[in-house]
Amino acid sequence: MFSLLIALIYISFISLGLPDSLLGSAWPVMRAEFGAPVSLAGLVSMTISAGTIISSLMSDKITRKFGPGLVNAASCVLTAVALLGFSRATAPWMLFLWAIPYGLGAGGVDAALNNFAALHCTSRQMSWLHCFWGVGASISPYIMSASLSTRFGWQGGYLAVSLIQICLSVVLFASLPLWKRAIPSNDDSPDENKTPALGVKGALKITGVPFVLISFFAYCALESTAGLWASTYLAEFRGVDAKTAAMFGSLFYLGITFGRFVNGFIADKFGDRKMIRFGGIAICIGLALIILPLKTSFFALCGLLVIGVGGAPIYPCIIHATPDNFGAENSQAIVGVQMACAYTGSSLMPPVFGIIARHISPGFYPLFMAIFAVLMIISTERLNKIKKTSIQG
Repeated sequence: MFSLLIALIYISFISLGLPDSLLGSAWPVMRAEFGAPVSLAGLVSMTISAGTIISSLMSDKITRKFGPGLVNAASCVLTAVALLGFSRATAPWMLFLWAIPYGLGAGGVDAALNNFAALHCTSRQMSWLHCFWGVGASISPYIMSASLSTRFGWQGGYLAVSLIQICLSVVLFASLPLWKRAIPSNDDSPDENKTPALGVKGALKITGVPFVLISFFAYCALESTAGLWASTYLAEFRGVDAKTAAMFGSLFYLGITFGRFVNGFIADKFGDRKMIRFGGIAICIGLALIILPLKTSFFALCGLLVIGVGGAPIYPCIIHATPDNFGAENSQAIVGVQMACAYTGSSLMPPVFGIIARHISPGFYPLFMAIFAVLMIISTERLNKIKKTSIQG
């Protein structure tokens, strides 16, 4: 029974990744049709992120009241409706309107599923779940590309993913009884959970939580900056031809997806803390390869792949370690705040580097990421020290 539920969660993670690449894939055609500036996509994306942050912060109270199964299904419906709205948009203001339920749905399911996986799955399964998110994020550009080559255009791409989400929603609602039968009732039943909702303020008061939030913010800032600006750095600063630069920019995300697949085979053996440490070391090696002042760009290209592989275990392992670090009764609130910090870092820091690249130089790309890599490593090691001291005490 539990294996069937895990399979359903794997599918949910693919669904979670599907919408994330649609806007970037469709925007060149969308903006031409709307007569909108290039920068408008960033504002729409930030609106989605704002909704995601809000629902992530509310996830503890909502999930305790309705349970992860219902939150997952309802959030999927909300996302499906938002994508349907995108497919019917005829003016830019409609994109901002539908971006609100889009973000609220994404944040709710993200926090609920990640916490459930942290509580009930192994580190191996957590890595593979996030690998499946990468599969979804990698598939959606192909769906959009296929639709753009037909008379259905970008609207058809959004409609196709919306229909996929609707079908999944039906399955998720039909499987709600499975959540209660597959796991102990006191784990999944909010009524039997006697611990009150912790809330954001309560989460921040727990020793070590600020460090894990800084780590998550820093990693997501690094990851999103690396992926968004890789091609620009390679083409405009390193002199790599645009086609090669675009290819290696996309391979950064493939490196993360492949890395999470491989990590699944070793995560249980080494544990979350060591996997996070290994990932941080690999990221530093990748940054060093990019920074090397050599005429050839070969090492810089390899460095991007190394950063992607190094970043692979960090996100899932930080989440999976949350119940162990702070207690299962506190994990939903803390995972929700972690998600909020993750989306804050990934939505705010790439535009900051964009300002630096425009007004100073894109050559600061590896140094900008190095700041967040160092911040992440210091914060995670500080958390490890606190955890070790508490065990010894």
